[in-house]
Amino acid sequence: MFDIGFAELLLIGVVGLLVLGPERMPAAARAIGYWLGRLRRSFNDIRMDIEREINVDEIRQNLHNEAVMKKLEGTAADIDSGLRGAASELKGGLEGAQSDARRELRGASEDFRRGPGGGKDGGGNDGG
Repeated sequence: MFDIGFAELLLIGVVGLLVLGPERMPAAARAIGYWLGRLRRSFNDIRMDIEREINVDEIRQNLHNEAVMKKLEGTAADIDSGLRGAASELKGGLEGAQSDARRELRGASEDFRRGPGGGKDGGGNDGG
């Protein structure tokens, strides 16, 4: 905490002994020790509170991130199901168009095989 070496402590002790005297020096040392201990505990408590708050903020951030991820996953699932639905509708439409085209081709093929006079109307050129 403080960068005080043995020489500085010895100097403080000698000055304290000269100022306070030998009778009051032990009581003063106890009081200084008591207040330094309380100060150290207070700093430690403040430090622990700050660390707890930082951890709480990190937890809140993680929970927020998880909520955002779940929302994104839900949106992705909605998009995926919508695309699958659209693809199945498109596939059904294409299959219907393909079957219609096959019917038209079969009809045209049959008309072609019958020849120009083999139509339903009995005429040769489209009723004209």
